[in-house]
Formats: sequence, C-alpha cells, structure tokens
Amino acid sequence: MSRIIRSGIAFILGLAFLLTATPSQAATAQAEAGTVAVRVLRYDASRAAEFRSVVDQAAQVWNSRVSNVRLVAGSPADFVVLADNGWPRAQPTSLGRGTIWMGRQATSQGYFPLRIATHEIGHILGLPDRRTGLCSDLMSGSSAPVSCTNANPSAAERAAVERNFAGSTPSITFGELYVDVPQHAAS
Repeated sequence: MSRIIRSGIAFILGLAFLLTATPSQAATAQAEAGTVAVRVLRYDASRAAEFRSVVDQAAQVWNSRVSNVRLVAGSPADFVVLADNGWPRAQPTSLGRGTIWMGRQATSQGYFPLRIATHEIGHILGLPDRRTGLCSDLMSGSSAPVSCTNANPSAAERAAVERNFAGSTPSITFGELYVDVPQHAAS
C-alpha cells in the first residue's frame, strides 16, 4: 500500500474519531498528536470605562502565553468586563464564561491595573486565587505587594489554563464570586 493511501486512511480514521469522541477525548487526542484546538472566547469590555484598554492588554498577555484559548473583543460575549468603585472581582459561571468587575478601590490604593485585569481573566480561564504573596504568581492577587507590576502568569498557571481548555476539570468553583480584597482590608 502506498504511503499516500496509508496517510489518507489514517487521516480519515482520525477525523472519524474526532467526530465521534467526547470533547474531553478529542482534546486529549489532539494534545497527544500535537494539534490542539483553539477555543476562541469573546469578551465585552465596552462598559469597563477607563479600564477598557487595560482589559485589551490583559487579553493579549494571555494570548501570548497560552496556545489553546484565544481572547478576542466581540459579541456575543462569553464574558463581560465592567468598571465600578468596589474591589476587583470575577464570577466565572463556566469555563470561559462569566463577569469581571474592575474595581477602582484597588487602583486607588496603588495596585497595577494590568495585573488586576490579567488576574481576573485568570478566574474566567479556570484559575482560583492562590494567596502566596509572591509577585511572580499572578493568581496571588492582592496578597503580593502593592508595588508588584507582574501581569504575566507563571509557568504553572499557564499549564493549568492549557489543561483546563484541553478537557481537564478546572480547580475553581463556578458561580462563586472571587473578590480580590487584601487580607488587611477584609478585617
């Protein structure tokens, strides 16, 4: 049998598997084959007021760091970003869906807006808060010093997002409101 025919049969069988497999099985097969499907998430930052460009920058941070999810401004939106006067917070309703509030209270106290936006999008991507206090951990949020301007997810955080969008179960509780209030302000 010629190499072309064998390749054609392998392609057809692979396509048949992907069409009949569950999303989790298909994602695992694609990851093993080195071809990961990219899930496009649309966000609406039209009501993010002064934070709109920061949200766009945060989306670009994630787009440059993960390969199987792509964030684009557009509608219908999978998640919405709003501005208000409270603390930053996010309420993921399912993987890639939910609401983010860019709270002005954090920026008025000196927290870096790009780090806030990237952190809150991290919740939408299935990442929980990790109050490590380390600036190198994006999901440490406000437990890191106010002087922290790191808006890049760590290698572990990037890998967790990749796993989430390849079919793994995220370690976040959907429907929960994640409020990033510093512990000293919460008491």
